[in-house]
Amino acid sequence: MPILSRRTLLAASGAAIAAPLAAPLLATPALGQANYPSRPIQLLVPWGAGGGTDATARIIGSLLERDLGQPVNVVNRTGGSGVVGHSAIATAQPDGYTIGMITVEIAMMHWQGLTQLNPTSFTPIALMNEDPPGVQVAANSPYADIKALADAIKARPSGSFKASGTGQGGIWHLALVGWLQAMGLRGDHVRWVPSNGAAPAMQELAAGGVDIVTCSVPEARAMIDAGRAKSLAIMAAQRNPQFAQVPTLNETLGINYSTGAWRGIAGPKGLPANVQERLGVALKKAYDSSEFKDFMASRGFGVVYADQAGFTEFMAKADRGMGEAMRAAGLARG
Repeated sequence: MPILSRRTLLAASGAAIAAPLAAPLLATPALGQANYPSRPIQLLVPWGAGGGTDATARIIGSLLERDLGQPVNVVNRTGGSGVVGHSAIATAQPDGYTIGMITVEIAMMHWQGLTQLNPTSFTPIALMNEDPPGVQVAANSPYADIKALADAIKARPSGSFKASGTGQGGIWHLALVGWLQAMGLRGDHVRWVPSNGAAPAMQELAAGGVDIVTCSVPEARAMIDAGRAKSLAIMAAQRNPQFAQVPTLNETLGINYSTGAWRGIAGPKGLPANVQERLGVALKKAYDSSEFKDFMASRGFGVVYADQAGFTEFMAKADRGMGEAMRAAGLARG
């Protein structure tokens, strides 16, 4: 008992001594924001190295580094279909030294029951990119334009057409579901054939295994350039300048439906206002640069910008749309 009492007394004394010091130590990060950034920044990417998200993050990181005067280190945090990396961004210390590239999956994963994270789990800074899906058919397809294809889909029984582009419940699957709904059809009117991505789906399209592939036109570009496929339309508000010959659904079908895979920069909730402002200014400068535009254009990636308020609204709309599409496809839980 004497030993226990002594330990208790020492612990209490230590706590009393430490208490006056605790407040200044906790306040240090906030006080240090006046000269933000004063040390390297970590830019987390929820997807693997070498992919489109990784490439986009690295060009943005290099431009931020130049403007902010501190190293911006891109770190890939993969796993859990994007859950691991998005969780790492959301739970980081809110001091501006860990930010990340969040992607369309954050408006999808919680509907699937994979995580409780959603677009409101972050401090959005800026939307930097969106790649809308195109509707691709084989080069020898009898459908010369999107109207002919749409009319055939409506006229044929459910399940007559097969489509692919990604796994079950992936962004390109949900794009198809949304398009079918916009035409007044059930989300499963066209049978979905899961694939390991757009590339194998396009190969299957050229081989005649499926009738339609919904994926971004940049992903379909190799097969289109090889003369083995053609893109009939994109699900976007306006044409992609890199593929100016491909019309929108609205132009051809009068359907004002758009969606896509998007990427933006965000941080954990609670970022100081001046950090948000500094990052926002730097990201707009990066977006406006010729380096960024040229880099994205060389890969056929879409460039779309929205500031913090616009990005917040954009994600809320995307979240509602993905929820509707997932419910229609029978993929939403709860």
